[in-house]
Amino acid sequence: MSTLGTGPCEAQTVDDDAADADPWEEHAGWWQDSFTDGTDAEYTEQILPLAADLLAGYDRILDVGAGEGQISRLAAGLGASAVVGVDPAAAQVLAAVARAGGPSYLRAGADHLPFGDASFDAVVACLVFEHIEAVDEAIAEVARVLRPGGRFAFFLNHPLLQTPGSGWIDDQVLDPPEQYWRIGPYLVESIELEEVHKDVFLPFVHRPLSRYVNAMADHGMVLRRMHEPAPPEGFLARASEYREASTIPRLLVLVAEREALPVPIAEVVA
Repeated sequence: MSTLGTGPCEAQTVDDDAADADPWEEHAGWWQDSFTDGTDAEYTEQILPLAADLLAGYDRILDVGAGEGQISRLAAGLGASAVVGVDPAAAQVLAAVARAGGPSYLRAGADHLPFGDASFDAVVACLVFEHIEAVDEAIAEVARVLRPGGRFAFFLNHPLLQTPGSGWIDDQVLDPPEQYWRIGPYLVESIELEEVHKDVFLPFVHRPLSRYVNAMADHGMVLRRMHEPAPPEGFLARASEYREASTIPRLLVLVAEREALPVPIAEVVA
């Protein structure tokens, strides 16, 4: 057992031998090599700057699905006094601990967060909920650990425009030819095992946007802003086939606020 240090709650531990044989454990190294330390243009040019802007000024921050900790480290660098990253994959948590940088880490799923109510000023989840089946429980947990007035920065693969089966169509059969972005079966919730790289298969869950927004509303998190940035130039330079579709966002960021808890009637009367 490796002690991970203290955050807004008690010190936590991770079991070095507890890694389950699942795709995220098996491919943690591939993900770390492909998306961290400046190797991915979408992270370096878009996701990390957006996260920095949305988390600036918050003091106690939770990073749900932290992976090897790059957003947790970013949050710590912004001056937050307590940053905790959680991830269900032991291989990711151990890498995050090794890379250090200030945050505390522990192994936990988003649907069972081991923190007290209202423990954090801000919660961030970056491209995580597309891999979580227990979405209602996970959103309820985010709302529970977030203080009234706190912020939820929610990064998603765009649920509408990146629906499975979507993509750029260059239809030369029509006269004149047409080019357009096809959208797949958006309203159909699905779980698919996608080959994201040769011999790397990861589960993806598709849900319509309303599923997320309504779940947040059910648990007292109100949408304040949305961001739909165009793909960054670094990504387009690497994925030239996407350049013609550069007006189609790949990323959606929802910014929600935890509503104040209602005052009990007895207190109002008193």
